[in-house]
Amino acid sequence: MELTWYGLSCFRLTERKFTTVVTDPYNGHLGLPTLKLKADVVTISHDARGHNFVDGVSGITHQLTGPGEYEIGGVFITGIRTSSDAKTNRNVIYVFDYDGLTVAHLGDMQSVPSQTQIEALEQVNVLLVPVGGGQSLNAAQASELVSMLEPNIVIPMHYRLPQLQLELDEVDRFLKEMGVTDMRQEESLKISLANLPEETETVLLTPRI
Repeated sequence: MELTWYGLSCFRLTERKFTTVVTDPYNGHLGLPTLKLKADVVTISHDARGHNFVDGVSGITHQLTGPGEYEIGGVFITGIRTSSDAKTNRNVIYVFDYDGLTVAHLGDMQSVPSQTQIEALEQVNVLLVPVGGGQSLNAAQASELVSMLEPNIVIPMHYRLPQLQLELDEVDRFLKEMGVTDMRQEESLKISLANLPEETETVLLTPRI
């Protein structure tokens, strides 16, 4: 599988012979370039302009916006609501299972999850976690969640970028909370069940913008 990050919470997940997924596409009014991606499936964690711009993705056959269980093109997708309060952003976590390799996208999760949600995330291999604060987890909360879940790989998202017109914290705060000193940085991440690290590893992706 290959994961590519486009800034904020937008990733593209690709694997040969499986459906292609794009998560949380953003519009071009936040300082980042307008997206021009192609995917079979788009997932929307919540209805906000930094996360719901489906017009930036072509070829869509399925658009997922809420909780449920889906099987699309060989990928098992589970949507888990993290808030049902109308006053909050009604965020949905998505867990993608590519033949046993699992990736969890936390969207704009605002607080450490409930025990039920924790149990659904305990077997996650790759955790895509917001770390920049604002309306989502800050660095300390994100680090606490990582220690609870112990995924193989952690990829921080939703943090400050030079062009981004949102008030978010730098990723360095999260790296400090995690005690990361030897930083692994990649343009994209290529992973399989055979090459997952035994100990939790933090990987910083360079946004494809």
